Amino acid sequence: MSRIPPLEPPYVPVIQQQFDRIMRGAPPLMLFRVMAGHARAWEKFRAGSLLDRGPLSLREREIVIDRTCALNGCEYEWGVHVAIFAAPAELGEAQIRATVLEGADAPCWSGAEQALIAAVDALHHRVTWTDAEFAALKAHFDEDKILEIILLCGFYRTVSYLANGLALPLEEKAARFPRS
Repeated sequence: MSRIPPLEPPYVPVIQQQFDRIMRGAPPLMLFRVMAGHARAWEKFRAGSLLDRGPLSLREREIVIDRTCALNGCEYEWGVHVAIFAAPAELGEAQIRATVLEGADAPCWSGAEQALIAAVDALHHRVTWTDAEFAALKAHFDEDKILEIILLCGFYRTVSYLANGLALPLEEKAARFPRS
């Protein structure tokens, strides 16, 4: 069980509507149920406005999210995203595995994806990019996409803090980190 108890159904109508919009009819995730029990935290979480698609393709978005969560050791959120979005994002088994176990230079990635993963890694480890890293990213992504990459890395680092800090139990249908 989570260190902070989640809301239990039935949910008040406004919360149910928010869950329905985010989850599209599926049961709400434990993370959402914990956050929604605390109005200010839930409002701030949803105000991040990063639960939408944004300027990145679904594949690019999921690479950023999966890599960020993997680097933060957040099996909870990584597993949710892999289970729900890996197939629609056309991420294969080798690529899913590589988000956790391999470097940006893994051969399963295109040149643009390698630049994307290297950018995520640099933000995670150094909270900045070198001029060369930025140039590599800029060769493949426009300014709107670059800003979205930074925002997603920050948002999902926060999500990782929440999931890990609250010791959220893994969702039943979520993927699990690959082991070597």
